[in-house]
Amino acid sequence: MARRPTTGKAPVAHGGDGQLRIIAGQWRSRQFAFPMAHGLRPTPNRVRETLFNWLAPYVEAARVLDPFAGSGALFLEALSRGAGSALALDLNPAAVTSLRGHLATLRCDNGQVLQSDALAYLQSQPATPFDLVFLDPPFSQDLLLPACTLLEERGWLADDAWVYTESEQVPSSLGMPGNWRLHREQKAGQVHYALWERRSA
Repeated sequence: MARRPTTGKAPVAHGGDGQLRIIAGQWRSRQFAFPMAHGLRPTPNRVRETLFNWLAPYVEAARVLDPFAGSGALFLEALSRGAGSALALDLNPAAVTSLRGHLATLRCDNGQVLQSDALAYLQSQPATPFDLVFLDPPFSQDLLLPACTLLEERGWLADDAWVYTESEQVPSSLGMPGNWRLHREQKAGQVHYALWERRSA
């Protein structure tokens, strides 16, 4: 879940709850709390709705990866809409515990949540190809392009995978792998969000 750029101020302690609502699918309108963290910016409902309208033909039975899960809004939305399986990663233990609790509440057994650094995981673990990947890492930490490179070079993507990104920069300026085609893009506030179609290298 993307975070706003840092301002140089010391991070505040974790505390308080945010709220997310699943928009559609088998868990439509279910609401969950998630632990707030400094700079956490959950993908707004209207952006999620737009994204999943773009992805409507591709979510059913898809293998989904969310390496920077945060609140888990995209991860849970994909599972609600029929994804075959989904893996979420996050470094924040409170976020991981919260997401695991949501899966238990929903009696969902095809979602997995791991406490892990995304880049280290993509670098070190045996690759399993995913059909759909959500990439909305913390801003101003140079995580997006390295994650895309690892996904492409280490075999984490199916031949016809779709990759969603959130960034501060215009999508066309990001320097994505050459076999990724920019399919759709929009802007919400200062955040650019885009959907990329991977083609076999």
